[in-house]
Amino acid sequence: MTCQTAAPFSHHLSPIIGYHRAPLSQKFGAPRQPNLVALTSVIEMLAPYDTPAAFIGLEDFSHIWVSWQFHHNYLYKDSLYKDNQPNKNNKTASNFRPQVRPPRLGGNQKIGVFASRSMYRPSALGLSVVKLERIEIVEGRVLLIVSGADMIDGTPIIDIKPYVAYSDAMPEAQSGFAPSAPHLLEVRVSELAYAQFEQIIANQRFANGVEKNAKDERLTVKAVIYNTQKQLLISDLDTIKALIAQDPRPAYRRRETGSSFVMRYKSVDVSFQLLKTDELQITNIAIVE
Repeated sequence: MTCQTAAPFSHHLSPIIGYHRAPLSQKFGAPRQPNLVALTSVIEMLAPYDTPAAFIGLEDFSHIWVSWQFHHNYLYKDSLYKDNQPNKNNKTASNFRPQVRPPRLGGNQKIGVFASRSMYRPSALGLSVVKLERIEIVEGRVLLIVSGADMIDGTPIIDIKPYVAYSDAMPEAQSGFAPSAPHLLEVRVSELAYAQFEQIIANQRFANGVEKNAKDERLTVKAVIYNTQKQLLISDLDTIKALIAQDPRPAYRRRETGSSFVMRYKSVDVSFQLLKTDELQITNIAIVE
């Protein structure tokens, strides 16, 4: 009698256990790696994975691993949907890109996709270490307050595991073409942009009654997420500057002076440009209509 080996599965289905709620709703401006910017965000767990019992003990860890999905990856979308309908016959393998052009190498040099952290990979999955600021139980549901994420708003969360320093940290590791953190640019804020920013904050506080109802609003999941996604604070200007200092512009346009680029952050569009002094200047901050 011969023994037959079962054919391996070509796909694996994973449940979405939560969603990332963040100030950045678009890919442009998002950090290219975790922990480059101390950006505060929220992981909203979904039922039945939002039960507090599932997180007992996690509060003792300072950092967590987060598995997530590149939901804005157009190759992934195309493989699942066609004409806005689920596409069960289309094979993700047909969209496979064996090589990519990392921004770190100027966007010109090609390397193998498995030697990169490109979003255009077969699984469309990302993996990040983030700082676990705290665990909040709101309306009986679990919200993980994290910082340093390189995920945008609405990112599906696939799994969460504690970061264990003695085995996960490898200080002797070699980092190939990215041996150190990217060079940061100086960022200025024009007087006009600063005045616009202050006025938008004042208008939001008046319209939403933040100061009057802050205590009550913090008791709801909706309020926590709104504050993360939309409500501006003075401290957000430092975060905006830190994001722009990473230089989110395409590599082939980084020598263009005077060209305006727009990064959406929470409820505002932030316009910035390169000055002749090799500094980036925030020129305009406008509320998103």
